[in-house]
Amino acid sequence: MLLAALGGCASRLEGGGYLWQSVSGHLDLLRRAQPIEQVISDPATDPALAEKLRYAQTARSFAVTELRLPDNGSYTRYSALARDHVLWNVFAAPELSLELERWCFPVAGCIGYRGYYDQADARAFADTLKARGLDVRVGGVPAYSTLGWFDDPLTSAMMRYPKSEVARIVFHELAHQIVYVKGDTTFNESFATAVERLGIERWLARAAARGEDQTERARYQDYQGRRLDFLALLRDTRAQLAALYADTSRDDSAKRRGKTAILAQMRERYEALKASRWQGWAGYDRWFEEPVGNAHLAAVGAYHDRVDAFIAMFMAAGEDFERFYVAVRALAELSAGARNAELDALQHKAEQVAGLRAGP
Repeated sequence: MLLAALGGCASRLEGGGYLWQSVSGHLDLLRRAQPIEQVISDPATDPALAEKLRYAQTARSFAVTELRLPDNGSYTRYSALARDHVLWNVFAAPELSLELERWCFPVAGCIGYRGYYDQADARAFADTLKARGLDVRVGGVPAYSTLGWFDDPLTSAMMRYPKSEVARIVFHELAHQIVYVKGDTTFNESFATAVERLGIERWLARAAARGEDQTERARYQDYQGRRLDFLALLRDTRAQLAALYADTSRDDSAKRRGKTAILAQMRERYEALKASRWQGWAGYDRWFEEPVGNAHLAAVGAYHDRVDAFIAMFMAAGEDFERFYVAVRALAELSAGARNAELDALQHKAEQVAGLRAGP
């Protein structure tokens, strides 16, 4: 994100404001960073934080040795922040489309969001997009990747999550250093999400085999089950909206009414999930805090649409991470059309296998 700002067109909407907040925000993050061992050994450090930092260290070592992720200075330091999130991403999509707006930069290419270190700045930019009639989503994130150009630190925003979630985030962000395709947010984020999912499952299984505390594994399995339910709900909603927007027999007024009805049905189905399968668990309520629109759904899709395809690639690579990364890098070298055709075929194969496993 910093590299994008340094090379990009920040002056288009806000003069030098976007460039300045990007550079100063990242430099402040680096300035605050301390070696993890120093933080752990400090008597003033909260014991719970020290324990979670040790856990993160172990997870990072596992990422290097078992997941074959890069071994560099990333996540060897810790930055304490006076805010709940490291930054806020702004996503936008047209009123009657699920295609994310994109902002283009020489280094990072075209990406489907813009990041801000100050929530007020993110909200102000979001307001300019809303004034253009776009659906907008502002979401806080606990970490981001500079693709290996800088030594990304652990942050206090990450430490707010359960331990297994901290490991998952480390796996995800390190995966971005393996491969990055300019202009293809869905490829990049889905690949990193696939690595995090494969990594955390192997990490927790290894801990179970050693007879360690099963609490984290049980917590993750519960979380993963709910997340898959939630993603299935959103995928179904997106399919309904895509069909609606593509219906040439309806005018825009009819599509707006249909959109309202579909989104209302999604919310009803979410409430039913909470009351039944999730036994009152309300962890996704925050996602529904602001009016849900196309930007919310498209943003989630960018992180998850190709995950099954990448997992199918991993299985085809004999569940060997190094062979998997070689295959992903080769895929990244293809043209966008050829790359997406390969991923479509892999996705279809994964869906067929899932259907066979589910049975009649």
